[in-house]
Amino acid sequence: MADLLSTVRNSLNESSEQPFTVYSSIKEQKLLNVPIAKPLLIVVLSGHKELGVDNELICQSGEFIFLSDSPAINMRNIPKDNEYFALLIEFDYQDFDGLQINTSNKREYYIGKTTLKLEQCLQQFVEISHWAPKQVWSSRKREIISLLSYMGHSDILSLLDNPQIKNRLHDMFVSKGGYELTIEHICEQLAMSESTLRRKLKIEGTSVQDVKDGARLGLALHLLQTTRHSIGVIADKCGYQSQSRFTDRFKRRFGLTPSELRKTKMTE
Repeated sequence: MADLLSTVRNSLNESSEQPFTVYSSIKEQKLLNVPIAKPLLIVVLSGHKELGVDNELICQSGEFIFLSDSPAINMRNIPKDNEYFALLIEFDYQDFDGLQINTSNKREYYIGKTTLKLEQCLQQFVEISHWAPKQVWSSRKREIISLLSYMGHSDILSLLDNPQIKNRLHDMFVSKGGYELTIEHICEQLAMSESTLRRKLKIEGTSVQDVKDGARLGLALHLLQTTRHSIGVIADKCGYQSQSRFTDRFKRRFGLTPSELRKTKMTE
């Protein structure tokens, strides 16, 4: 794990867009209602992660957890020797093209060991991302899923599914940085009437407002974890005109304020 951890650390100095994310902290982070918009692979490199209402899922250093898309899940990121470090890879639905998806026994998560083969595959993925064109990222992600399946983790294929309307709508809000999208524009892009859109979202257990709030606050959480932008700048990037309103919404969603989260990443 030391080589992968070192490679991931070095990637933090890259300013270009990357097909993965690195989360780190030096103090415990307790986050409520974290939205998982797309299938997500989390590889814990240092410390451990607890998930669920009662922290019933535990992912130790040297393990990975693959999560299905979910409206909300509670998380605790717990450092070891003053450090929590995790590699996150979010999968788009085109990354599954050519794979035989099994939805007959739908699962919400899968936990496994990060073996040497998987570690080497992930290390290559991170290294190649520095120079490979964006067009090949999807095929490299597909390699990761294929390797996991080949290594006996084929149950992860039950976490993958065809995109729903809420997934497409989420991408639309994220691409706009959380700013307003008119219902007319949304319906035009999705090629459906407003009544059809609302009916389909209701079947999926959500609404336009719920998807919008999840996208804006999920983006805010990501920016707080991965950038040094001020809280005011992040609020603006996520479509909030008032920093105080952003702070209030963030705390109501995640159980702590943006500044409290930032303090978990800083020394006293």
